[in-house]
Amino acid sequence: MATRKRKVLAPKLPMQRQFSFAEKGRFFDLGAIFDKINAKYFRNRLRGYSIVWGRKRKQRPKTYMVFGTIQEEDKIIRIHPLLDRAFVPTWFLEYVVYHEMLHAMVPDEYDENGRRLVHHDKFLEKERRFHWFRRAKNWEQENLARFLQ
Repeated sequence: MATRKRKVLAPKLPMQRQFSFAEKGRFFDLGAIFDKINAKYFRNRLRGYSIVWGRKRKQRPKTYMVFGTIQEEDKIIRIHPLLDRAFVPTWFLEYVVYHEMLHAMVPDEYDENGRRLVHHDKFLEKERRFHWFRRAKNWEQENLARFLQ
């Protein structure tokens, strides 16, 4: 007598919503930073977004690091958990959050081949409006090795 196989159910929500991630880290509260940046730079226009620390990986990044990502479909901003450390300045984390929030406000552009451009000239112009932009970019260059193996 053959046994019936179980049906594998496909998740109805995008995968990012299947996991529970924290907003408060050991050193930083991402929700408070999001609210501050939303009020200061976006006049509280970003509504319905969640901001969370990403999951910890078994291995650290080796050659480059993605400090944050945004999933527009889910309205979720994820920040790399290695940024929740005592040596990371608050203004740098605020810059990373601002950068990801900016993706929600500045539409993508496309080149002549139909390739999507997310960091185009208009985006970069608005990114430079962040108060500590130059300081944050310099700090990133000087400290990137601290995050890599």
